[in-house]
Amino acid sequence: MKPVQPCQGGKMARKLQKMTALMAVLLLSLFLGACSKSSDSTGESTTTYNRVHSSKTITWGMRADTRLFSMMDVKTGKAKGFEVDLARAITKQILGPSGKMKIEYISEKSRIMDLKIGNVDAVMATMTDTADREKIINFSDTYFMAGETLIVPKKSKLKSIKAFNNSKYSIAAVKGSTADADVHKYAPKAKVIFYDDYGSAYNAFKAGKTNAMVSDNAVLAGLIADDSDKFTMLDTTFTVEPYGIGIKKGETKFTKEVNQALAILRKNGTYQRLMKKWFAGVPGFNIKESSKTTVSDK
Repeated sequence: MKPVQPCQGGKMARKLQKMTALMAVLLLSLFLGACSKSSDSTGESTTTYNRVHSSKTITWGMRADTRLFSMMDVKTGKAKGFEVDLARAITKQILGPSGKMKIEYISEKSRIMDLKIGNVDAVMATMTDTADREKIINFSDTYFMAGETLIVPKKSKLKSIKAFNNSKYSIAAVKGSTADADVHKYAPKAKVIFYDDYGSAYNAFKAGKTNAMVSDNAVLAGLIADDSDKFTMLDTTFTVEPYGIGIKKGETKFTKEVNQALAILRKNGTYQRLMKKWFAGVPGFNIKESSKTTVSDK
């Protein structure tokens, strides 16, 4: 039998010391990571709620290209529209008169990621509350009930979504929307061409690069407001699009607070005043229908 070398015991001890130290570091990092996530007594995340109340500011993710909802005013350099005014009212309702509203301009493609990484506290950007999106973010109660439809040239003979069921017809849409699946449900042969934003899609349609443009009725109404002599919106919608305010997944406390603010604004008349301010007199637009909170509302 070979004698045991003294150095082997020393090496083993040093290995054990290194392994013990490594395990301690890993456990400490896990502990600190868990502690960094704020939560209340129910275990729900309160990170957004705490940030909003400590800073007295709500950072909203909004569009800069959606007329009637959130459109950049080239003269002032600031966005204006229904969503801008509603976000301001919600901010004041939650934080009081001294509460501040900050806007970060986002795109259709980036809005959910901006929420996830904390660039914004909430997104109000004509975003439809869908089952798939509810898996990855929270939604507030519905603040606007829209429906998808098409705009076409006034001289067009295509008067329904089903009329586009031919591969020779193309429809402009915005990236990040649900337009592709929605159109192909009724016109599977139609070609949907995606553009980065509403302006690009509308310009392509106006230039004759597509036969129509698809989006929500209220968005399209804003786009053709100055071109109503050239383009028209179809009379019927083929989807129901309930708009909700997007909030980071798990931020239940802040979501409840936003819902409470919305309910108060509906009750005290602020919501209806803003609806009339921005949509009264818009051709093809029905304020009563768009004010619904559920599809079954009377």
